[in-house]
Amino acid sequence: MNLFKKSRKTDTKDTSPAHSREKSHPDLQVVDNPQARRPAAPQVGMPQQPQAQNILLPGVQYKIAVASGKGGVGKSTIAVNLAIALSQAGAKVGLMDADVYGPSIPTMMGTKENPQTSPEKKLIPLISHDIKLMSMGFLVPDGQAMIWRGPMLHSAIRQFLSDVNWGELDYLIIDLPPGTGDAALSLTQSIPLTGAVIVTTPQDVALADVRRGAAMFEKLGVPILGIIENMSFFVCPHCKERTEIFRADGGKKISEKLGIPLLSQIPLDSEVCTAGDLGVPIVASHPDSPQAEAFRHTASQLAEELRDQGPEDELKIL
Repeated sequence: MNLFKKSRKTDTKDTSPAHSREKSHPDLQVVDNPQARRPAAPQVGMPQQPQAQNILLPGVQYKIAVASGKGGVGKSTIAVNLAIALSQAGAKVGLMDADVYGPSIPTMMGTKENPQTSPEKKLIPLISHDIKLMSMGFLVPDGQAMIWRGPMLHSAIRQFLSDVNWGELDYLIIDLPPGTGDAALSLTQSIPLTGAVIVTTPQDVALADVRRGAAMFEKLGVPILGIIENMSFFVCPHCKERTEIFRADGGKKISEKLGIPLLSQIPLDSEVCTAGDLGVPIVASHPDSPQAEAFRHTASQLAEELRDQGPEDELKIL
């Protein structure tokens, strides 16, 4: 499969499956490759061999995966607000939506344009809120289902890395789909990740998935930079009383048990959801709000964890 292959003109009508997935971008065509090979899955209990990582992105200093063991924990909300908070602190930031099946970054960042192609036939990222963006949602019409097997997903993720002109970035934030499936494996086989951040909510069912996510990244040799506990508590806008709707301090307890830093606890607030639906995330729309401050604290904690990795990773922006 090649997402960025030039369309060929033909005198006969194309009735292949690829034709039914024709995108709105004029220069690009999704092409099925029957010889696409599924990346080998890690075997439980077996030592992992180093994976081929031939996409280096030399212009990108930090490559951070934002992951979650399950859906519904607000992972994409964390990713977009974290990206904007880092940008507001002076960093050059890119945001890659690796959720091919359910891309939400276009809506949350308030842009659904088609990306242009450079003379070198690379996609030029869209820019919104000073963030460079790439998502499958920019390449396919709204409502079109991406019914792809693992090898096609693997190819798409690699092309979002190698065939996109990311340029010079301090951070590339990669919003992974939920779970421990092909996307995370494909990403770690393609580029050397700086690390991963795991998003959770406080209740036990979500924390069990944190353990699985942490085990996956450990097997893949990816450092876990920290845990972010989303929807940690609710503060009544009228009486200011704090209520732990989904129990209390679950993220803190699991971080202590696993020896992983707790980067922050993000409060639950309807404005965060509304701002994302409107395409102006809370850090941009309400920069003085407690919620925005929580995301800026998260960005600061992430930068501190990266500084602790060594002198070559030191930041000059925070």
